[in-house]
Amino acid sequence: MRKVAVVYWSSTGNTEAMASAVAEGAKEKGAEVSLVTAAAFSPEQVNEYNAIAFGCPAMGAEQLEECEFEPMFSACEGRLSGKNIALFGSYGWGDGEWMRSWESRCQDDGANLICDSVICNESPDDDILSACRALGASLT
Repeated sequence: MRKVAVVYWSSTGNTEAMASAVAEGAKEKGAEVSLVTAAAFSPEQVNEYNAIAFGCPAMGAEQLEECEFEPMFSACEGRLSGKNIALFGSYGWGDGEWMRSWESRCQDDGANLICDSVICNESPDDDILSACRALGASLT
């Protein structure tokens, strides 16, 4: 059975709702899924999973959340080469620049982005939640 981690940070609950849908999609395909907040995930855990979905909203000037998510993700980067990952998150302004920058960063790390990232302006609707379930299914 494939082991999948869904690691996220959420302030308003939008990215948390997306994370739950990602986890549902992976479970529906038979994966063993761990839904974990950024504060509870460590770099040592990266190798415990076949695939990881990382979720973080855009914060500040189109960047990852700085206090919990960014330090956790930075610490994991040295272990992402060859790892199957997917990215998702919500935003309230801008045009998704934070996600494009994050995708480039992951590619520079040698990570295998296995599907298109899912972004959502504000609260996820049914279409976005469906896309998140599909993202989760792609992790299996």
